[in-house]
Amino acid sequence: MQLGIFAKTFDGKTPGSVMAAAKAAGFATVQYNMACSGLDSMPDMITAGTADDIAIAAKAHGVAVCAISGTYNMIHPDKAVRTQGLQRLQVLVAKARPMGTRLITLCTGTRDPHDQWRHHPDNDSREAWRDLVTEVRAALAIADRYEVDLGIEPELANVVNSAEKAAFLIKDMGSKRLRVVLDAANLFEHEGVVEQRRIVSSAIDMLGPHIAMAHAKDRSADGHFVAAGTGVLDYDHYLSELAAAGFNGPLVTHGLSADEAPEVAGFLRSALNVIA
Repeated sequence: MQLGIFAKTFDGKTPGSVMAAAKAAGFATVQYNMACSGLDSMPDMITAGTADDIAIAAKAHGVAVCAISGTYNMIHPDKAVRTQGLQRLQVLVAKARPMGTRLITLCTGTRDPHDQWRHHPDNDSREAWRDLVTEVRAALAIADRYEVDLGIEPELANVVNSAEKAAFLIKDMGSKRLRVVLDAANLFEHEGVVEQRRIVSSAIDMLGPHIAMAHAKDRSADGHFVAAGTGVLDYDHYLSELAAAGFNGPLVTHGLSADEAPEVAGFLRSALNVIA
């Protein structure tokens, strides 16, 4: 697996500055965010020069771009917001390969109108799933046009809140371009280690062939997200299960400060050495 980090972890509005910081902290790849180029995360336009600058900076610093963040609320209750998000997704998809990647990460969304990462009781409604299916189909049509993959991430607060729902969506869409970003810390909240391991193993068994990228953060004992290695997630189990499933792609950490980045890189590297 390749150690990676959210580029947005580091301050900087140029790709060179964040690539240099990621490399210095011990990472070989980044999940890029257009905010690191001084733009909105989901901009209305990306020039050819902006895309080229990202690829050039990555090569200059020896850091790969494993994905671009393309998260917008895919089931926002206002259809106009979803339409705008899809238009901006097309802008990202069109420039993904010039930027050096074939993967765009998504947010399957929530009915909460203010925060795309906050749970809403209507996420489990038929209407929410219908809107998600419509949105993902439209996104996949764009991805097919540019030969780019899209990564959905099971998250407790979103409409795809389990491995089962992710597997169902992938089967329903029938597209090889719909992939999975798996973050074990998103699959449980307060469960003890035995139940945690069962949940993580089940998810990897179910989604293994579809996993394009793994995320690495952690949960504190009270359920809050914390930096990888500082919480209750059994990383030896998580990484061993990923390896057993044949995953050898990017392991990308987030939910940490820039100051924590070198220590987290060391923790993850040690954990990977244990399972090697």
